[in-house]
Amino acid sequence: MTPDAAHVPTVRTGQGNVALSKEEFASRLRERFYDPAYAAAPDAVDRLVEIAWTAYHDYHKSPRTRAAGPGFADPTFQLPVEWLDARARIIEAEQHHDDRTRPPRLLLVSGAARHDQTCPGEMSKTFRLAQLAAAEMAAGGVECDRLDLSHLTAEYGRQILPCKACVSTAMPLCHWPCSCYPNHALGQVNDWMNEIYPRWVAAHGVLIVTPVYWYQAPSVLKLMIDRLVCADGGNPDPTTTRGKQPVDAKALEMRGWHYPRHLADRHFAIVVHGDAAGAEALRRSLHDWLVDMRLIPAAPTSSLDRYIGYYEPYATSHEALDRDDAVQEEVRATARSLIEAVRQARAGDGTRADGDRVEPRPK
Repeated sequence: MTPDAAHVPTVRTGQGNVALSKEEFASRLRERFYDPAYAAAPDAVDRLVEIAWTAYHDYHKSPRTRAAGPGFADPTFQLPVEWLDARARIIEAEQHHDDRTRPPRLLLVSGAARHDQTCPGEMSKTFRLAQLAAAEMAAGGVECDRLDLSHLTAEYGRQILPCKACVSTAMPLCHWPCSCYPNHALGQVNDWMNEIYPRWVAAHGVLIVTPVYWYQAPSVLKLMIDRLVCADGGNPDPTTTRGKQPVDAKALEMRGWHYPRHLADRHFAIVVHGDAAGAEALRRSLHDWLVDMRLIPAAPTSSLDRYIGYYEPYATSHEALDRDDAVQEEVRATARSLIEAVRQARAGDGTRADGDRVEPRPK
């Protein structure tokens, strides 16, 4: 069914007011200054609370903007400086990706939330498996960009803010890169994704190594997954929706949206490990997600799910990994398959067997 370009669906609202009173806002902000060390500067804290209240009350989401400039539908439209900077880094990453004189680049994602520099004080098995993969990549002569998502729990100021599902209002409202953050009015800053987007773009292949947490992906990994939705059909020109205007985005989608696949044709491999259940389901879920974004499996055997220390004590899980020579070699083999797939793709013409296929219902 083709869209009816003349029909613009109604924008639905009515979830209720979430505005805070000045007293409640100040109370929440002052929780950041709980440490008695701040008691030495009460006047400074009071002044910061007043400034922050003004930014919140007057909704200074993007306090620094500039004209979009050439290449946009409306070059005069004011866009956030931070978004334009993120876009520039993505364009630079695309140039690096397409430069055949540079060595292949692989993104190695560690999906565990554990880090030995904070609670619980011991490294994850995921980190150890990723080290094996990184060693294979170094031996294979490719660049390895290690993205360790455990820094979200262990490094000051690191966070990935949650996806707001703009795409569910209309695909063109989901901007590439994401323009929901930072939101300075709400204190939603230090979002890591503006750095992570170009790292995905620059990569020729991606290897995700992750544990299972309660039958699912760890929350640190899922946060990144959700925020990558803009890579699959996202709108690279926010001036076409006048920033975040839902009615304009709905009208644009109803005229027909082309769903640009910003990460298409990169290769991927997956290693999922668990101790009792859920590894198969998570491996399948990650595989389907990456394929939906038009990434390509490195090989039929490049998606691995295994159990380490199956139903054994948690306390001895690292010892179980020490003994499991087979899983260690399987991880190395998975990395090698990704290296080989990327090398073959770069040596060829880079086209997909289904590259000219027209999707009847792109989404």
